[in-house]
Amino acid sequence: MQVSRSAYYYTWRHRPQTTTEKEDVELTAAIHSIFKKSWGTYGARRIKNEFFDRNRTASRRRISRLMDEDNLACKTKRKFKATTDSKHDKPISPNLLDREFNVKPPEQAYTGDIAYIHSQEGWLYLAAVIDLYSRQVVGWSMAGHMRAKLVNDALLTALWKRKPTKGLLWHSS
Repeated sequence: MQVSRSAYYYTWRHRPQTTTEKEDVELTAAIHSIFKKSWGTYGARRIKNEFFDRNRTASRRRISRLMDEDNLACKTKRKFKATTDSKHDKPISPNLLDREFNVKPPEQAYTGDIAYIHSQEGWLYLAAVIDLYSRQVVGWSMAGHMRAKLVNDALLTALWKRKPTKGLLWHSS
C-alpha cells in the first residue's frame, strides 16, 4: 500500500465514528440516566428491562460492557443474617443495671456489645467493653466468629487493663 506507519495510524485515529460507536455513545448516555435515577442500584439486567419498557433494544452484554467502560457498578443489598436466638429455654440473668446508664463512681459498671463488620474476606465480629462512668472503651476483641470466647476475651482484656475493684457490674445485651 506504500503508506507510512505514522500516516496509517493518523488516519485510523482520525477516522469518522462508525454507526456502532455512535449508538454506544447514545446508549451510554441513556444508561447513565437510568443508573442515576436508580441511585446506583440498577445493574445491566434491570437497565435492559428499562430499555425494553421504553421500546429500546440493547443486549445485556452490551449494556454490561458499556457500564464497565464507564466504571458503573451497581450497589448490592446485603442479605439479612440472624445473629441472636431469642427462643431458648436457658435461664436469663436479672437486669441489675435497670437502664441506669449514668454511673457516678468509675470502675463500677461495664457494658458491652458486638458489632458486625463486613469485609472483603467475610464477616468480622467486634466485641467492645465500655466503662459507663467514663464512656471509654476499656476492652475489645475481634474475631471471624461470634462465640462466647469473643466476648470473654474482650471482658478479660478490660479486667486485665483496668483491674477494677470487687463489686463490678457487667451488663451486656
